[in-house]
Amino acid sequence: MAWVYLGIAGLLEIVWAFSMKHSDGFTRLTPSIVTIVAMIASFALLSISMKTLPLGTAYTVWTGIGAVGAFLVGVAVLGESVSPMRVLAALMIVGGLVLMKLSTR
Repeated sequence: MAWVYLGIAGLLEIVWAFSMKHSDGFTRLTPSIVTIVAMIASFALLSISMKTLPLGTAYTVWTGIGAVGAFLVGVAVLGESVSPMRVLAALMIVGGLVLMKLSTR
């Protein structure tokens, strides 16, 4: 169950990063509220997953999901640039996440 909580926490990290971008420096109310609520929920689920998962694994996977997810949302939704180097970087992060998961029993 810890991995499920961690996955949801990672997805919520993407939500808060996206909504923070739309908050315009916390000057827009609705995106600001979504950011704060998603942050709190993401941290709470990360904390719950850390009860059974090692710190290094949980934190690395959480940040990796957020980083790659934010990259994908940036490209798909916000029209940010995509280059071979950025794609390679994202793939390397995913590779690291897979290795981290495989190394945890």
